[in-house]
Amino acid sequence: MKKQLKRKCIVYGLGIIVYAGAVWGAARFMLSDQEKFAIFLGTYLLTGYGAFQKLSEEIMEKRFPVEYILVIFATIGAFGIGKYMEAVIVMLMFELGMLAEQIATDRTKRSIAKMIDLRPTYAIRKVKGQEVQVDPSELKMSHIIVIKPGERIPVDAVVLAGSSTIDTKAITGEAMPVEVYKGDKIYSGCINLSGVLEARVTRIYKDSIVSRIMETVEEAQNRKSQKEAFVTKFSKVYAPIMVLLSVLIMVIPPSTFSYGNWETWIYKGLIFIIVACPCALAVAAPLAFLGGIASAARQGIVVKGGNFLESLVKADTFIFDKTGTLTQGEFRVARIKAVGMTEEELLKLVAHVESYSNHPLAKSLADAYGKELDTDSVRSVKEKPGFGISATYEGQRVHVGSRRMMDAKKLLVDEINEPGTVVYVCVGREYAGYVLVQDQVKEEAKATLTWLKEKYRAILVMLTGDTEKTGRAVGRELHMDYVYTDLLPQDKLEQLEDFMSIQGEAEKLVCVGDGINDAPMLARADIGIAMGNLGSEAAIEAADVILVKDDLHGIVALMKIAKETLRSVSQNITFAVFIKILVLFMAVIGYFGMWEAILVEMVVVILAVINSAGVAGYTA
Repeated sequence: MKKQLKRKCIVYGLGIIVYAGAVWGAARFMLSDQEKFAIFLGTYLLTGYGAFQKLSEEIMEKRFPVEYILVIFATIGAFGIGKYMEAVIVMLMFELGMLAEQIATDRTKRSIAKMIDLRPTYAIRKVKGQEVQVDPSELKMSHIIVIKPGERIPVDAVVLAGSSTIDTKAITGEAMPVEVYKGDKIYSGCINLSGVLEARVTRIYKDSIVSRIMETVEEAQNRKSQKEAFVTKFSKVYAPIMVLLSVLIMVIPPSTFSYGNWETWIYKGLIFIIVACPCALAVAAPLAFLGGIASAARQGIVVKGGNFLESLVKADTFIFDKTGTLTQGEFRVARIKAVGMTEEELLKLVAHVESYSNHPLAKSLADAYGKELDTDSVRSVKEKPGFGISATYEGQRVHVGSRRMMDAKKLLVDEINEPGTVVYVCVGREYAGYVLVQDQVKEEAKATLTWLKEKYRAILVMLTGDTEKTGRAVGRELHMDYVYTDLLPQDKLEQLEDFMSIQGEAEKLVCVGDGINDAPMLARADIGIAMGNLGSEAAIEAADVILVKDDLHGIVALMKIAKETLRSVSQNITFAVFIKILVLFMAVIGYFGMWEAILVEMVVVILAVINSAGVAGYTA
C-alpha cells in the first residue's frame, strides 16, 4: 500500500508540473486551439489515469462509484466546450482530494493493525529435553513450549515451571506488568519480561486470543453502520438524478426561455455536476467510524463494526451477568462440608474436575487447594452450562455443580442460607458435600452503573444463575432496577427477549457478560459486550464488542467514544451538505467556476479527514 501511495504522489506531482508547464506554454507561445487541446488532453490523461482505472475496476466488480462517474462526466464535458484548463485542474484537484482520503484511511488502518498486530514470529518447543524453534502455527494441544525473557508468548498456555512478569499491555492496555507463576494462564501476544517460563499449550495458534482479536478488528473495518449503508444505497439513485438535473440545466434555459447561450448553460450544468459530486459525503461517515474503532482499540476495546458504535448511542437498557462481570470472579472458599471423606479430599476432587473449566470458580478452587494438579488423571470431561461439570478422576465419576445438577440426580443436599455460591459434589450416585465460595463486587461496578443511570437514564438489569439470596444482595448494593436469579442460559435468553419485545425502534439493548453461559445473550442483544475473560472463546465469538481489560470502566469509555464518533459523523455530513448548497447557489448566479467548485469540494474532504482524525486520537 505504501508503494502504491508513493507512486500516486509521484504521478500527481508530475501532473502538477506538466499542468503548470502547459498553462505557461499556452500563454507564452500563443498556441492554436488544436495544440492546446493536445497538450491539455495529455495532461488530463496523466492526472486522471487513477480515476479511469478506479472506475473500470469498480465497474468490473459491478459497483458504480458515483464520485468518479460524475467527475469524469463533468471533465469530459468541459473538454467538449473548450474549457481545457479547467477540466485538467478539476481532475487534478479531485484526485488530490481522493489521495488525501486514502492516506488518512490507510494511516488509521495501519494504526489499528499496529495496535493488534501481536503475532509472534516463532515459538520454542521442548522436544525430548531439546529446544526446537518452530512456527507458532505448528504447535498442537499439550505441546510444551519455552518462553524466554523478551520473547512474545506464541499461543495461549498454562505455566508448568518458572515464574516471571508478563507485559499484557498489547492485549489489555494495562501498563502494569502481571506476575505469573506455576498454574497461571498466559496469553498469546503478551511479552515475557523477566524469568524463563515452561508452559503447556492450551489453544492452538488459530484459536488463540490474539488471533481472534485480530480477526475481529479486521472484520470490523468492513462492517458498515446504518449511516454508511444509507450513503451507499442513496448513491445508486443519486448519480442518475444529478446527471438528469445537470442536463436539464444545460437544455431548458437556452432552448425554452432563450435565456443566455448554450455554451454558458452547458458550463453551468457541468459545474452543477462537480458540486453534486459526493466526495465529502462519501468519506464523512466511513472515516469517522474507522477513527472510532481505532480510538477504542487504542484503549483496549475491540469493536466489531461502526454499526455497533452507532447503536450504542441509542442504548437505553443494560443487562448484566453477575459473576465475573459485576463481581470480581475471584472466589474465596468460605466453608467446606465433606460427607464420607475429609475436607481436603473433597477439595482435591473439586479442584481437579474444575481444572478443565473456564468458569471463574475453577481457578479459585485450584488456588484454595494449593497443590499441584495432576490434570492428566482427569478424563471424560463434560460441562453443561447452568448445571456444572462432570469428569472421571482416579476411577470415580465426579459431578461438581449447582443445586440444579443435584436435583436432576435426585440427591438430597444441605440447605445453605448464607450469601455466596454453593458448589455441590457427588461421587457416583452419592452426595459428597459442598464448598461455599463468596465473591466480591468489583470496585468500579457501582461507579460505572451510576454513570449509566445519570448520563443515559439507563434501565439496569442483572441476570444470574446464582441463588436469590446472593443475587438480591448484589443487586441492592449496585442499585439495579431488576434482578433475576436461578436462571439457566436459556432462561436468561428468554428474559432478555422479554425486555427487547417492549423496546421502541429507536431504543437499543446492551448485554454485558463474560463467558459461555452468556454467549446466547451476547449474540441476541442489539449490542453484546464481552467482559475480559480472555479464556472465553464463546464470548469473543458471540459479542459485538470485547473489553479486553476486565474492567467495567471500559463501558464508560466505549459510550464516550461512540458519542464522539457520531458527533464527528454528523458534523462531517452537515458541513458537506451546507457547503454544497452554498457553492451550487454561487455557481448558478455566476460567482463560481468549475475549478473553484472542485477546490471547495477538496477543502471539505480534507476538513472531514481532519475531523475524523480527531476521533481516532480521542481518549475517553
